[in-house]
Amino acid sequence: MEQFKKIYIEITNTCNLECTFCPKTKRKPEFMSVDLFKRILEQVKDHSRYLHFHVMGEPLLHPEIGSFLDICEDKGFKVNITTNGTLVKQAKEKLLFKPAIRAMNFSLHIFDENTPKKVVDAYLNEIFDLISLSGNPPGFIVCFRLWNIQNKKIQPTWINAYMLERIEKFCDVPSKIEEIPTDGNGLKLKDNVYVNMSSLFEWPNELIPDINDEGFCLGLRHQAAILVDGTVVPCCLDSEGTIDLGNINENNFKQIIEGKRAKALFKGFSERKVVESLCRKCGYRKRFDLKV
Repeated sequence: MEQFKKIYIEITNTCNLECTFCPKTKRKPEFMSVDLFKRILEQVKDHSRYLHFHVMGEPLLHPEIGSFLDICEDKGFKVNITTNGTLVKQAKEKLLFKPAIRAMNFSLHIFDENTPKKVVDAYLNEIFDLISLSGNPPGFIVCFRLWNIQNKKIQPTWINAYMLERIEKFCDVPSKIEEIPTDGNGLKLKDNVYVNMSSLFEWPNELIPDINDEGFCLGLRHQAAILVDGTVVPCCLDSEGTIDLGNINENNFKQIIEGKRAKALFKGFSERKVVESLCRKCGYRKRFDLKV
């Protein structure tokens, strides 16, 4: 039985944007090599068959993303790609008709109130074009993400409202999409197409105060993450590799997730104790407290 529902692989930690909600990273800019990627797949194949190209960085920047997807198909992996969507036109030929792609998550919350409407239109048109070319219904799951909803009572920003209007027309949905946070539960618009609206959250870092030392999280329970240099961390919110469990280049993935630090974190959450300093500063894990 596979251990994790998903494993995040950060194929690059570089990005083409400077979004205000993103913590960015102080780590050295890198692109994962094909050799390291193959080594990772060999080591995680018994732990999960579902990969997410995500942590930091924009995966469509990677020049070998098409090759990575072919390797995943050959090895029997399914891939979710989380992208800001600005490079789909350039990467289109590397993405279309790749059976390994299970889903593409488009993070639409990248613009501010001063963005011209024509820029938004051009951006959405390129995303819609990629989706349309993949088939009808799309050949992979599509999730439009608006993760900037502050409160369902607040009047929607013009840019959110406009994007939802464009999505409604593209999907030919018969009613208005309400701008209400779904916190992970997407609204189905048609076969293989969803919209996910969620509230703002602050990325954890060592400089912010602790929230508490009690709680639960799915890190190392449903997921693990591997950074671009091979460092294994418990989840996709460890943007700096603070909870360094070990490195694929030095130890086997199985040994790393069964190591002393990993076991202490897992045991702690089982007992609703938050043992890692970074986890005590993470507000996102409070969402899991509502489900246990």
